[in-house]
Amino acid sequence: MNILLVGSGGREHALAWKIRQSSRCRQLYIAPGNAGTAREGINVSIPADDFPALADFCLKEQIQLVVVGPEAPLVAGLRDYFEQRTDTQHIAIVGPGKAGARLEGSKNFSKAFMLRHHIPTARARTFSSSQLNEALAYLDEIPSPYVIKADGLAAGKGVIITSDKREASHELTLMLSGEKFGNAGTTVLIEEHLSGIELSVFILTDGTGYVILPEAKDYKRIGDGDTGPNTGGMGAVSPVPFADTVFMKKVEERIILPTLRGLQSENISYRGFIFIGLMNVKGNPYVIEYNCRMGDPETQAVMPRIESDLVDLLWKTATGTLDKTSIRISPLTAVTVVMAAGGYPGDFKKNNVINGLDKVSNALCFHAGTKQLNGNVVTQGGRVLAVTGMGNNLDEARKTAYSGVSEISWTDAYFRKDIGMDILRYY
Repeated sequence: MNILLVGSGGREHALAWKIRQSSRCRQLYIAPGNAGTAREGINVSIPADDFPALADFCLKEQIQLVVVGPEAPLVAGLRDYFEQRTDTQHIAIVGPGKAGARLEGSKNFSKAFMLRHHIPTARARTFSSSQLNEALAYLDEIPSPYVIKADGLAAGKGVIITSDKREASHELTLMLSGEKFGNAGTTVLIEEHLSGIELSVFILTDGTGYVILPEAKDYKRIGDGDTGPNTGGMGAVSPVPFADTVFMKKVEERIILPTLRGLQSENISYRGFIFIGLMNVKGNPYVIEYNCRMGDPETQAVMPRIESDLVDLLWKTATGTLDKTSIRISPLTAVTVVMAAGGYPGDFKKNNVINGLDKVSNALCFHAGTKQLNGNVVTQGGRVLAVTGMGNNLDEARKTAYSGVSEISWTDAYFRKDIGMDILRYY
């Protein structure tokens, strides 16, 4: 079949790489794609938010399956647009409509959904831009550390965690004024801090049937030892050793099944990925957040561990035939190291020439913020590449990943040196 993948990041390159391996994929198009996705299919210069152009392209190229990578077009209603047009209603889509995407698009809606359906999560209070004084006063009532979340989409950076009350007050003021995240932050949640270790669980669901994909642990902060500001993600590891059979059974019974029952009871049709950000608190899972798509960079660690035909899984998800489908997962460990532009997540330079990509042999190199310019691959975003190493254990996978990283260079390239180190004690 002809497939259109929407997006341009490292997640999309990993999805494209896996989709391309399927015998069911006749032609893969990526809109708009990057320098890496161009190796897996045909890049199409249509922005992810140009719904009319995407729909017209699907009709022109006889696209049968659309896979939506990033959250923004889902929250904005890409599926709804296709379903409202009579000439594109027949096209199968992986990704929820606006109603389902609110699980990610509004932290306030998401928290209320969890509480309605008795899904374990941290307690929280919501404040709007007109309630700054009440929000600041609330900081006096709760213990530190303080967890402050922007209600809307903030490119994975909309969460502030700090033990410093002055910093919390400053960040809260910036968010509610609209200075920090624009409209996405003019409603915030101040949340109870959960003490534990994070992981990400992913499912594909057609609304009733589901498959659980390999879990992963990502690394959000820019600096080694989880220091510095939050980023979109600086690395990932899969599998997660403490996510054993007992823990995952709790996740399935206490979180996955109630989530799906909740969506059904609220008449929210959902066909796509659900990314469940979890905190393991003394062996019990609590939901930190939902996302309506795969994670980035977790996808770059998860996709290489899926042995099943991904297109088969995506097609069954999009057409409502996923029930009783199984998934084969590799026992190998994957470690992903993100290479970023110097200065990220603040200001950074673009168009630096990337050297050494052809020297990487054992690791997988997924492009994120790259483009072709004058015959060279150059930097284009804050997170530039995600290098994934596979191995029989965590140590092997780390060595392979960092060996690949060592072959690549550009002016002011930056990466964390400690991805995976914190979970060695669980082995």
